[in-house]
Amino acid sequence: MKLPELGTQLLNHVPPRLLSAAERYLKNVPLLRDRLAKETDSMLADLEHGLKPYRGQFPSFDTLPAQGLSHEEVLNKMGVMEAKEHERWKEGFVSGAVYHGDSEHIDFLNRVYALNSQSNPLHSDLFPSATKFEAEVVAMTASMLGAAEANAGRAPEEHICGSLSSGGTESIMLAMKTYRDWARATKGITRPEMVAPTRAHPAFDKAAHYFGIKMVRVPVGPDYRADVKATRKALTRNTIVVIGSAPSFPHGVIDPIEELSELARKRGIGFHTDACLGGFVLPWARKLGYPVPPFDFRLPGVTSMSADTHKFGYAAKGTSVVLYRGTELRSHQYFTATEWPGGIYFSPTFSGSRPGALIAAAWATLVSTGEQGYLDATRRILEAADAIKRGIRDMPDLHVLGDPLFVIAFGSPTLDIYKVMERLGAHGWNLNGLHKPPAVHLCVTLRHAQPGVVDRFLADLRAAVEHVRANPGEKGTMAPVYGMAATVPFRGLLSDLLKKYMDLLYKV
Repeated sequence: MKLPELGTQLLNHVPPRLLSAAERYLKNVPLLRDRLAKETDSMLADLEHGLKPYRGQFPSFDTLPAQGLSHEEVLNKMGVMEAKEHERWKEGFVSGAVYHGDSEHIDFLNRVYALNSQSNPLHSDLFPSATKFEAEVVAMTASMLGAAEANAGRAPEEHICGSLSSGGTESIMLAMKTYRDWARATKGITRPEMVAPTRAHPAFDKAAHYFGIKMVRVPVGPDYRADVKATRKALTRNTIVVIGSAPSFPHGVIDPIEELSELARKRGIGFHTDACLGGFVLPWARKLGYPVPPFDFRLPGVTSMSADTHKFGYAAKGTSVVLYRGTELRSHQYFTATEWPGGIYFSPTFSGSRPGALIAAAWATLVSTGEQGYLDATRRILEAADAIKRGIRDMPDLHVLGDPLFVIAFGSPTLDIYKVMERLGAHGWNLNGLHKPPAVHLCVTLRHAQPGVVDRFLADLRAAVEHVRANPGEKGTMAPVYGMAATVPFRGLLSDLLKKYMDLLYKV
């Protein structure tokens, strides 16, 4: 083992508080600070060209043009950019991102959007269609996720209910804010905590950061599913909600939702199933005979869920549904202002004005696709995923992590998996790099269910593996970034790099 690798491994066992203190000290040493800045700037300079490919091809605007461009000129410029960008996702080279992508479907959604472009549910008296569409999207999603069973014999105020949000992150944040306010109002908890597996989505960390909730992360087992015993030990009198994923974004495995939610139910704690990714796949996979464990409102301990209509629901970006067991819990999501001189104000989600056109597009997608449409799409996706998993498992240098359905994470005991990912990028593929452990994943969509895409992916993956095996010393552009993210013990350095990366995105 090389000395730097040994040092990194030793540092990874140092308590986080000591590492943080050491990092603050080292960043204040002028020589080291300047060296870090130089290396970071060099790394970002290598990335900038790929992030800003239109420089030199199109004029940049950092001030308003003196005379506005014609509609035709604007549309022509945007058309050229769109044509360049859709080539990759249209042919299935991307993990997730575009979940349907059929031209006829896109044209249909664009027509729906145009019809409703001025709609805003904030003005419910002016646009009653928007509230109709939203209520029905929520009801259809709830029905798909076990509402009939959960509602049986219950009073209407105890039925599954919810609202639409701008995406999975907002759905998760709304739910966590709701639990914070619910626990404060009903239990007097003022120092709330949430308990989540280590690979639950970062949206939960964002909610903890924004809403003053302590995040308690618990380990996962060798199958990458949440550890029930560790979760039980993590619960305290301040715990307001427990989290489970169906499936998790990194590894595509479903947590033991039944055990976790029952643990929460017995303690009088909320339980949230994050089905942002799987909410519009798992119900149909179950009907198709795939082994899908219980995860939704059929379990009495599940008190809220999130499911993204703009992923495998095939709606336009960005809409998602957040659901609750009963209107009393949902009421803690709402905001009202009764003393404002401008009148009575209220909103169900974080936004005031909301794009009614996106709500209409979600409704139009669900009612035009129907149960049979979702069953057919899910069958095609899962068949493609099964073929990909078989192909990866047949490659000696690779292994599939866990037992996923349609989000397939794979790593290598012999090769730098990030170099494999970068080599796939040279073939046009855009996959997601993971760490802890180092891996890559492909979220299989309808784009991958097109004829020939699976065979092309497996052929390119074999070629990438063979190239990396034959050229172990070859350096890359992104592989070092992912390698650093996976190994560097000073997480503040990585955070600083990510902030500078975001700064780069805003450069004109």
